[in-house]
Amino acid sequence: MTSFDTTPQLNVWRALLALAVVFVMLATSGWTALHSHRGPSPLQASRSAWEHGTLAGRPLPEPDAAPARLAAFFDGLDAHQRSRLAHRYPLAVGNMNGAPVTLRYQANRLALRHERTVERQRMHDKRLSSAGQQDAGRRMHRYDALLGDGRKVLAFDPNGSGRVAQVFGNLDTARRVSVVVPGVDTDLLTFQRTNKPYSAPVGMARSLYAAERSAGPDARTAVIAWADYTAPSGLGIESATARRAQDGAVRLNALLRALPGGAPVALYCHSYGSVLCGVAAHALPSRVSDIAVAGSPGMRTAKAAHLHTSARVWAMRDADDWIQDVPYLEVGGLGHGADPVSKGFGARVLSADGAKGHGGYFQPGTESLRNFAEIGIGAYRAVRCAHRDGGCRAGLPAGTPA
Repeated sequence: MTSFDTTPQLNVWRALLALAVVFVMLATSGWTALHSHRGPSPLQASRSAWEHGTLAGRPLPEPDAAPARLAAFFDGLDAHQRSRLAHRYPLAVGNMNGAPVTLRYQANRLALRHERTVERQRMHDKRLSSAGQQDAGRRMHRYDALLGDGRKVLAFDPNGSGRVAQVFGNLDTARRVSVVVPGVDTDLLTFQRTNKPYSAPVGMARSLYAAERSAGPDARTAVIAWADYTAPSGLGIESATARRAQDGAVRLNALLRALPGGAPVALYCHSYGSVLCGVAAHALPSRVSDIAVAGSPGMRTAKAAHLHTSARVWAMRDADDWIQDVPYLEVGGLGHGADPVSKGFGARVLSADGAKGHGGYFQPGTESLRNFAEIGIGAYRAVRCAHRDGGCRAGLPAGTPA
């Protein structure tokens, strides 16, 4: 009997199916010329206006100038002038690395109010499909939540699926800073969740901040829920490559180099977020003292030493985490390299008891969260290792909690 290779036909059908899915998504989500031909995004428009703006007859500095240059510019302004710039260019100022963080909070509140009004109007726009109107309603409610009392939004971009970052604590006075870097399917609408709240960036960061304060009642810490990159959508080809991680690594390093003060920074990188942290590692500023990965598909390298960072590298994985079944390899750009909890990788492997799966590492009461908190306050000798030999604590400084 003659056998035939059906691979080419299958590939054609898969491509056609993919095109059909894209067409259906565009048709049903209300994406019309209103979205695809809008010109510059709101953030781009705000930055362009800043670039052509002046203050007291003088041109404004480039929005992408070095953070130190921008910090010096804002330091030379009085409160009225700063507020005037925030009101005139809210998205530009709200996302400007080097601007005072309190001014960024103010500018992003202004931007959120504006975008909330835009989405409220879109909810009743007859040119949109019912699905498009519902999407506008979801975004409007997300903006409304981000405008809640006391919320400190450090970055905000409404374009596309949206990007956002929020701060817990006081960045200006913190003695230690923690940054939570989430994984796939993270965007504006999934930034926080009612169901399984500790699997979303806001819940992760809020839980970590509370755990740090519990572990060190006198600790002066701040935690950033950082969803200010475009994460892969789903578990397809995009999440198996480093493209999104490479773009995100640039953004993460820009944030870290602009943080006020000189407090040590710890990164907590979950799932695909650990790919991003691995790509970013070689360029991290020296103030990054720790990189802790949880539920990692790999860090784009075979060994922790190959990350070329002075930061301590920690790893953990719950016994029930499905991520352990992914192929830990990298071939032709697909896959993310060695397993960070494997002995040969060389990370300090922490206990994740109680995490219960891929999304539970920041759940209160878990060993994983307790370990994160001890790292966050600098109490390194208090962490609990995954193995009885306590090897994850070898050579650690005693640490002075913040």
